[in-house]
Amino acid sequence: MEEFLRSCRRTLQENLDRAGPDVHVVLGNEACDVDSMVSAMAFAYFLFKTAGGDSLVLPLMNIRQSDLALRSDIVFLLRRAALPQHLLLFRDQLDLRALRRAGRLRLSLVDHNVLPSSDADLEGAVVEVLDHHQAERKPSPTCPVTVEMVGSCATLVTERIIKEAPQILDQQIALLLYATVVLDCVNMAAAAGKVTPKDSCYVAELEARFPSLPPRGALFQELQKAKLDVSGLNMEQMLLKDMKAVSGSLNIAIPVIYLPLEELLQTAELEEELSAFCHKSGFDLLLMMTISFTDREEPIRELAVFSHSSTCREQVSSYLQRAQSPALGLSPAPCLHPLISAFHQGNAVASRKKLLPLVQDFLRECDGAGCLGDAEEEPAVPPTPTNSLVDGCPLDGGLPRITVEELRSKFDDL
Repeated sequence: MEEFLRSCRRTLQENLDRAGPDVHVVLGNEACDVDSMVSAMAFAYFLFKTAGGDSLVLPLMNIRQSDLALRSDIVFLLRRAALPQHLLLFRDQLDLRALRRAGRLRLSLVDHNVLPSSDADLEGAVVEVLDHHQAERKPSPTCPVTVEMVGSCATLVTERIIKEAPQILDQQIALLLYATVVLDCVNMAAAAGKVTPKDSCYVAELEARFPSLPPRGALFQELQKAKLDVSGLNMEQMLLKDMKAVSGSLNIAIPVIYLPLEELLQTAELEEELSAFCHKSGFDLLLMMTISFTDREEPIRELAVFSHSSTCREQVSSYLQRAQSPALGLSPAPCLHPLISAFHQGNAVASRKKLLPLVQDFLRECDGAGCLGDAEEEPAVPPTPTNSLVDGCPLDGGLPRITVEELRSKFDDL
């Protein structure tokens, strides 16, 4: 893997500034967690070894290089696998749009099956999908789609390699894949609700092929400790550490916060920090899933909904409380912050992967029925953050017959 990554950077540099072969990029999702990173690296290596042709195949980390420090579990795993960080290629180091304009870009998506709206102009370059989230893309003659709801996308990559090119597996690649599945499936514990028979099958297969892999329990504990370590991070960094975003009538960020809900709500100047983040990043609402673990490694998941608009906050909260596929089992949690609605989550196995489709369904219903325009209220004036110029939320007045852009313009003039 190390030599492959070195050759990727070297060959890319030689071909980037002149007409050359297609560049086949394997891209994980925008959260760029361990699963996205390892799946991109291992699947790109598989394609490089098996695809043939003149394309340059390379894995691209879907974050800026400077954000790698926020992925403490990734940093730990790279060190554990003896892979130098500087060999990775990051989103801000490769202009995908320039390659697309030149007709040289081919995209394989791993750990997601639909590009976010910010990358919609790259859609025509997608040639293959390998994912374990809810299917939102249909296969086509030019784009085969493999979507299976297993615990980890790395399981599907492992399956593909073992079935089609088992000879390319070595100790280093096996460790990367093995660690990822064990982490995603919470040490293969059935109580966590993540593991499937296929995940267990390929973890056992890797253990049989590479008996010197570290014991899964010890490896999980090491990775989990690294993943949950938010010491030294400020609020913005904690939000960015593991965040996904969806958009429609609202721009909604869904970060995973590795703190108990009670501890998050006790953060000094929390509302001011969240206001500053939304203003800087253009989000209307934050749907924060906090996660901690019991002594038996069982997850505790809770939700905190932040928005300056009480309409947006209440409608999102109400929708999630009524949701049945899955039912989240939400019950109000004590919260002294007026701009935050907090909830205990009775269904602790409903991870963000299961929450995300609910939010997307909510936005689709709003876009179709204009539900955000049903409530009439005066725009709330939020507390002015010490490090932000946020003056109000344009969505507090709903969306009656005018666009979000017109609303923003209207309130900007106030």
